[in-house]
Amino acid sequence: MTGKRSWVEIDLRQLRRNYEICKSLQPEGRKIMAVVKADAYGHGDAEVSAELSSLGVDHFAVSNVDEALHVRRVTDGEILILGYTPTDRAGELVENRITQALLSEKYAEKLLSTGLPVRCQFAVDTGMRRIGLNADDPAGCERVIRKYSDWLDGLFTHLCVADTPDQDAFTNEQIEKFRTVCARVADLGLSCHCMNSAGGLWHAADSSFVRLGIVLYGLKPDYENVLPDGIAPVLSWKSVISMVKEIGAGDTVGYGRSFTADRTMRIATVPTGYADGYSRLLSNKGFVLVNGRKAGIIGRVCMDQMMIDVSDIPGVDIGTEIVLIGKSGGETITADDLAHLYGTIGYEIVCGINKRVLRDYLR
Repeated sequence: MTGKRSWVEIDLRQLRRNYEICKSLQPEGRKIMAVVKADAYGHGDAEVSAELSSLGVDHFAVSNVDEALHVRRVTDGEILILGYTPTDRAGELVENRITQALLSEKYAEKLLSTGLPVRCQFAVDTGMRRIGLNADDPAGCERVIRKYSDWLDGLFTHLCVADTPDQDAFTNEQIEKFRTVCARVADLGLSCHCMNSAGGLWHAADSSFVRLGIVLYGLKPDYENVLPDGIAPVLSWKSVISMVKEIGAGDTVGYGRSFTADRTMRIATVPTGYADGYSRLLSNKGFVLVNGRKAGIIGRVCMDQMMIDVSDIPGVDIGTEIVLIGKSGGETITADDLAHLYGTIGYEIVCGINKRVLRDYLR
């Protein structure tokens, strides 16, 4: 018995390995900006940021001001907010030395009309059409960048298909558009960065930073990607068996009676469900690992529990550890594997693990 119901293990040793491998693949002079938004993709932003700080990382990226304030508690490094901050919180940015992305010229005008010396970086839209100055008008970009240059220390863009080899032509276009904008304001001495995880692994361009996100945590930007040797998932998710029972042919299982047994079966209940972040979309198609064997999910995933088929797995009893994500014996299931089963991405899986699931950090 573990004394725990549902928990994740964050292997900070593997985080270090992933970081060192990614760093070794960057050209000389390029720095690492660790992306720790969304609670470090569900891994714990404070713990991850503290660990990376101990390795010499001094630049971090988050989504919003509340994330930035949480990370600021554990690092004196630079923190860049990649998303929107309400302008009435500009004082918090200044007080806590947080750099704010400027999403548009209008947003820049509103934020800087506060009269506060907010440190900023301008986003440049090179084709994703999400935020930023339109790089299709480099002269217009230059005009706006120079207008607000007193507040700026950098420019950045996002490569939206850098993880997709058959879209390399578009990625190269994005890189060239960004290079053109940066060249027009080179005299301002701004840092210019365009590399995300996929860009930093598989593309070449001048970039002050590589913004390491999903690969830092050992997951793939896209399911078809092959990561460099040694990079592996940092997070494992485990639970236990709470009940084992036998059902007969014709018995139905779970809400909606979506599974019908065609034979006598031995099934088990696992006290983890969609309220913990294990998607209901995995009903009747996902699997977990028990004693080094795969056990399929039968019936619908409930809010707090799910049922699995252990008919052919010996040694299963109350308290037996099961693996939702991770390794058991010779079997492995990753967040990327789960995501592939129902058409999403590994990012959503790890970001969706609820806070009521305990976090254990392995050092």
